[in-house]
Amino acid sequence: MPRNLLSYEEALVSVHSKLDVLMNTKNTAIVLIDGRAGSGKSRFTGQLADLIFRSEKQLPKLIHMDDLYPGWDGLRAGSTYLNRSILQPIAAGKQAAWQVWDWELGRRGTSNEPANGWRSFEGGNLVLAEGCGSVSKESSELADLTIWIESDAGQRKTRFSARDQGQFDSYWAAWSIQEDEFYEQEQTMKLCEITVEN
Repeated sequence: MPRNLLSYEEALVSVHSKLDVLMNTKNTAIVLIDGRAGSGKSRFTGQLADLIFRSEKQLPKLIHMDDLYPGWDGLRAGSTYLNRSILQPIAAGKQAAWQVWDWELGRRGTSNEPANGWRSFEGGNLVLAEGCGSVSKESSELADLTIWIESDAGQRKTRFSARDQGQFDSYWAAWSIQEDEFYEQEQTMKLCEITVEN
């Protein structure tokens, strides 16, 4: 049974309270939010960010794994990119710099964004990184709080399909296999301090 298993609303309150403490004791706290596709990671992270903004008058730095994966077969590569380009520099008190993935062109960088999709962060603010593969053995060592969002497969698949009107349904099976492999190798659920039922 997962440790610290909380309902969705309980988790929002509990995590917000923990972050209040973290933000008052650490210059740049790192929070990682993981879970399988369609589990509700982005929604939870967005609502958590809103709570933080209302209490702190400052939005945390949001990092979405969807911006890091190098395509539909890139779950593991996206996790590695998060660790090396973002989390390791931040944890060492250095500036992090990374380039988003352009899904249409199939490469890093996009002319639709300033600086061809390059982003940077110098610390001094809470970091919320969310997405499949954000919590690994390596990243959990750099994080101040790790969260797993749990939801049953049927609900997840329905949400996944509805999010993009079924446009990416054909990728569901292949992505699920990557999830199975990654979460088995990394034992991600065991690395997470809080499990959220959604």
